[in-house]
Amino acid sequence: MKEYPQFTWPIISELPDQGIITCTSPSNIALVKYWGKRPVQLPENASISFTLDACKTTTSLTYRKLDNSSDDFDFELFFEGKSKPDFKPKIQKFFERIESYLPFLKQYTFVIETSNTFPHSSGIASSASGMSALAYCLMQLERKINPNISDAECIQKTSFLARLGSGSACRSIEGPITVWGEHKDIDGSSDAFAVAFPYKIHQNFEEYQDTILLIDKGEKQVSSTVGHNLMHDHPFARKRFEQASENITRLKEVLISGDLDAFIEVVESEALTLHAMMMTSLPYFILMKPNTLSAIHKVWEYRKKTNSKLCFTLDAGANVHLLYPDSEKDQVLEFITNELVAYCQNGQYICDKIGWGAKIL
Repeated sequence: MKEYPQFTWPIISELPDQGIITCTSPSNIALVKYWGKRPVQLPENASISFTLDACKTTTSLTYRKLDNSSDDFDFELFFEGKSKPDFKPKIQKFFERIESYLPFLKQYTFVIETSNTFPHSSGIASSASGMSALAYCLMQLERKINPNISDAECIQKTSFLARLGSGSACRSIEGPITVWGEHKDIDGSSDAFAVAFPYKIHQNFEEYQDTILLIDKGEKQVSSTVGHNLMHDHPFARKRFEQASENITRLKEVLISGDLDAFIEVVESEALTLHAMMMTSLPYFILMKPNTLSAIHKVWEYRKKTNSKLCFTLDAGANVHLLYPDSEKDQVLEFITNELVAYCQNGQYICDKIGWGAKIL
């Protein structure tokens, strides 16, 4: 039985024989974090994120109609030009979850070719950009089969499908700020898909910068999936979900009013709380590295000395996202070059900013 029948639409034209669709979709960085989910891929608390611009996945979906429907999903997967059999189980599971919403999947053989502009599995939400890019490609194929699908319906269903691959992927389809999870203070919000922040964003947040310090480009020791599952019996889970809900309310007002000091307080507190939940789960684990903490202390020193509006956030990894207004770009980049590069693996960092979501190429 379909959980969301509103996302199953009729096939009203011939299935196309073959073709190729290429899309890009960015990563995103949560300002209020979601950590903990319930079946299937539904968040225990609402989250709000900046959509990124430069950190993105490009995915090409080559499709060819089979003479007869396959008993299973027929696809090959290439990452950065190389066959990636270890990624296939995740795509297989994704196809199983979305088949009832895209009933034509077993009538095609697919070649999925994907590449990132940033290191995979290092805590820059590569599953978010990867799964959202694939979902967007698949929705372009569905629009060939049902040309009556509107742009708004396409965006909403893409976000819905992306969520079934990776929870945070649903927040990458639109920009510059998106909300995922039903919340009393966010009009139109839903657990099933993300929505663009539905209020006028203060000009302070226009062109907001995100420079990512690549503290550790290696794969995380504990995957986000495992981490989310550890919230089920977490002693502080219920209080954390309440805190996140309160912070959504606070951040909504901040994004409208432009209060950067309040923005810093919410965003840094959320980052540290996320990692506190990891450190207090059973089994407990730490994804931060010594250089993560060193960089954070340097940010605090810099802010105290200069009265800057620079702040940090963290994803589920060791890398540090530095968030700051566009007006401070030159000074902050000088600070990074002079004092923070030493904490980055091979001196590497990525300059990014808030962006606008998935695109067809």
